[in-house]
Amino acid sequence: MPTIINPDYDAVVIGAGVTGIYQTYLLAQNGMRVLGVDAAGDVGGTWYWNRYPGCRLDTESYAYGYFALKGILPEWRWSENFAGQPEMLRDVNAAADKMDIRRFYKFNTKVVSAHYNDEGNVWGIRLDDGTELTCRYLISATGPLSASSMPDYKGLDLFKGEAFHSSRWPTDAEGKPRNIDFTGKRVGVIGTGATGVQIIPIVAETAQDLFVFQRTPNWCTPLGNSALSDEEMDLIRTRYPTILEYVKTTPTAFPYHRDNRKASQVSEEERTEFFEDLYDRPGYGIWLSGFRDLLLSKESNQFLADFVAGKIRQRVHDPKVAEKLIPVDHPFGAKRVPMETNYYEAYNKDNVHLVDIKETPIDAFVENGAKIGDQVHALDVIIFATGFDGVTGSLDRIDIRGQGGQRLIDAWAEGPSTFLGLQARGFPNFFTLVGPHNGSAFCNVGVCGALQAEWVTRMLGYMKARALTFAQPEQAAEEEWTNAVYADFARTLMADTNAWWIKVTHRPDGTVVRRTLVYVGGGPEYRKRCEEVAYNDYAGFELS
Repeated sequence: MPTIINPDYDAVVIGAGVTGIYQTYLLAQNGMRVLGVDAAGDVGGTWYWNRYPGCRLDTESYAYGYFALKGILPEWRWSENFAGQPEMLRDVNAAADKMDIRRFYKFNTKVVSAHYNDEGNVWGIRLDDGTELTCRYLISATGPLSASSMPDYKGLDLFKGEAFHSSRWPTDAEGKPRNIDFTGKRVGVIGTGATGVQIIPIVAETAQDLFVFQRTPNWCTPLGNSALSDEEMDLIRTRYPTILEYVKTTPTAFPYHRDNRKASQVSEEERTEFFEDLYDRPGYGIWLSGFRDLLLSKESNQFLADFVAGKIRQRVHDPKVAEKLIPVDHPFGAKRVPMETNYYEAYNKDNVHLVDIKETPIDAFVENGAKIGDQVHALDVIIFATGFDGVTGSLDRIDIRGQGGQRLIDAWAEGPSTFLGLQARGFPNFFTLVGPHNGSAFCNVGVCGALQAEWVTRMLGYMKARALTFAQPEQAAEEEWTNAVYADFARTLMADTNAWWIKVTHRPDGTVVRRTLVYVGGGPEYRKRCEEVAYNDYAGFELS
């Protein structure tokens, strides 16, 4: 096959969420021929797909909203401290309008395969509408939580009621989320992660009966949402530059810094007072502003876990139910901490029933509900709040093949191997935004994803100025980065949990391999390393 000099596009960006549309915009601004592809009908990413009742940010709106912080939407006004899904989708749409980004996108379209052509140094892309095209650079912006995870329950096809995943809420003829009236209905919610915790209090308000099928409880703390007045919003807008610079200094780009003390350095009375203050603050403060050794010291973690467990016992009237809602399998903060509004109070309602499916699993679904042992829980609606295949799940569902036909899913079978979490050796010119082992997946994506898109744009600009068209990590650089990511994670209390940011592989010989999918070194350290690489002519990358 002759060498292909001029591919159809300079770059193809997979994804039209907040990171994807910004990356597409930046590349187009820099004179590149770019195509964006997304399975959705429009922009929005997670805010397009997740339209369930109660869906909202767990990040302060003003800190997540990079398009406003950067000056793309200077006039944007948030109505709440933690914006709901409808407002978030309006925000992304407004940004897309301002950037005039839709003209670069093919919507309602999936990337089926992406194969690297060694001889031509291009990626061959096949879309689900049969289109085949080529590009020099392939950039994924598929998001860390976009590949829905559905359990394979026996008999689900027999169920006569409505059943759907939370990220695929039923729509009307115009494609808008349908307003399901739960009045008089028997509803089952499967899962008590971040999504289930948001849905459950809403459904509990009107359902005849709500059965919460819980396998593993999570540590949940109050969101503390409130409306933003015009005066408060005016003040926030004047502080946008300061807000952006501040969040860039924090480990996860949230507006919080950890306390410099260790929990063991203060008295019990002082700890309790500190925890009470954190618990009453809106947002992730209790997770991200606590003692600095929260995720490093079992003793420190237990202090906070005991405090939060006490709060659960206070808020849930039935002692037996309260105990079932208190995690015993993971430390506080070792998994994502769902932010809740009246979640625990929902279990005080007579129509809400907690069903422990770890103790007695669901055997099967039948026409009228879920069968557990000898009992059938009659249901009219089943909502699967069962989460996602985190970080790499969406890439696993695309047939991505690098040099010599090597499949990405095979190369990462026991965990990703990357340099800076942006590229993997053997897959030249393929960049993974908000992907495994970079500074965005375990971060405020609204900010961290955008900063990463800016960095990649600068790298491609550097290459263009020097007539370079090939980039992949050096073997030594990739090994050093990957080993450091795994070593840093292993030192934390998160290493022994089954959170979405852990890839668990069961080998044929019975051994289990656990690999982190996220970088936990903190945003400032990650960006420092990236800037060092860039300053030194992208040291660690093979460029030609």
